[in-house]
Amino acid sequence: MQARAEIEQHEDQILAPYALRSRDSRGRAFPSDEHAYRTCFQRDRDRVLHTTAFRRLEYKTQVFIFAEGDYYRTRLTHTLEVAQIGRTIARALGANEDLVEAICLAHDLGHPPFGHAGESALADLMAEHGGFNHNRHSVRIVTHLERRFPEFPGLNLTWEVREGMVKHETEYDVADASDYEPEKRAGLEAQICNAADELAYSAHDLDDGLRSGLISAPQLAGVALWDDLVSDLGIPASPLEDLARHRLIRRLINLQVTDLLATTSKAIADSCLASADDVQRLDHNLVAFSPPLAEKNRQLKTFLFHNLYQHYRVYRMQVKAERIVSDLFTAYASKPEVLPGEVRDRTPQEGLHRTISDYIAGMTDRFALQEHGRLFDPLILP
Repeated sequence: MQARAEIEQHEDQILAPYALRSRDSRGRAFPSDEHAYRTCFQRDRDRVLHTTAFRRLEYKTQVFIFAEGDYYRTRLTHTLEVAQIGRTIARALGANEDLVEAICLAHDLGHPPFGHAGESALADLMAEHGGFNHNRHSVRIVTHLERRFPEFPGLNLTWEVREGMVKHETEYDVADASDYEPEKRAGLEAQICNAADELAYSAHDLDDGLRSGLISAPQLAGVALWDDLVSDLGIPASPLEDLARHRLIRRLINLQVTDLLATTSKAIADSCLASADDVQRLDHNLVAFSPPLAEKNRQLKTFLFHNLYQHYRVYRMQVKAERIVSDLFTAYASKPEVLPGEVRDRTPQEGLHRTISDYIAGMTDRFALQEHGRLFDPLILP
């Protein structure tokens, strides 16, 4: 059996100079004994996996709510895909895979029900009460809301995992790192998570959009990245069989990861990095696509925005989702007595509106729909 110290020594042999070693972690907010055969980042990964918040991702919206069918991505399957892609990139670049995986698994814990529609509604409702942002709420979950240990609130994750969560940024996620050295960029492992997130949702949203029939292969003609994939594989644009769709999505992910690795490897070599701290002191991110592929990705995202995310069926669900969240919030705020006792008991410490926000953000799509029925449908028992 390899003890933790031996695993940490092994990291010196396999990790690049600019990767963060487990033994170099800044540690945890609350002192904790080291584990006999797991590194600190392995423990963080495991702690995230065992949270209630992680399990609830199974019934939280990515694009399609759970009622649309069992074949579409949920927030949980998206998270697992991000972690898988992140580990692949990390291993190829000599980064710390365990740290990447821990950040990837935790990055979406704070998403409320109904995806970005639910977040938009909560943000508006909380505008005068401290606001709501799923990135900040993810950190709030692991530092405060999850109760797993008698000695401290939260999960007591390492500084590096919390910093990676705080500095998570994509086109749809804006980082607020005011308490985590905002003058420094995200570390290499956090940057890998950011890139894996964008790569994963573009690929699987395209896949789900095609599977659902909301978008079709002929519509994609003229989208450069799609045309490249169809041409490379010699697949007729229509009709698009399931096996052909699977081949196209696999090729899309492989093409993007390969380009990302080549571009990032060159950027690393050009930067002459000697340590993980050197990465964070640069004035630019290292993990990136080449300009040509970045432009093609932009075109694909624009297509998805106009043809999938704004499709009337998706938009109708977003409108309903915003109304459901708003109805729940308003009902709880006007009559706190309808809140479950264990939730209402938190209001003296957290304040009423933050307690309500925490409660709604923790709901799955299914539970939010059921709760809405219990509060507003007279035929459903409370």
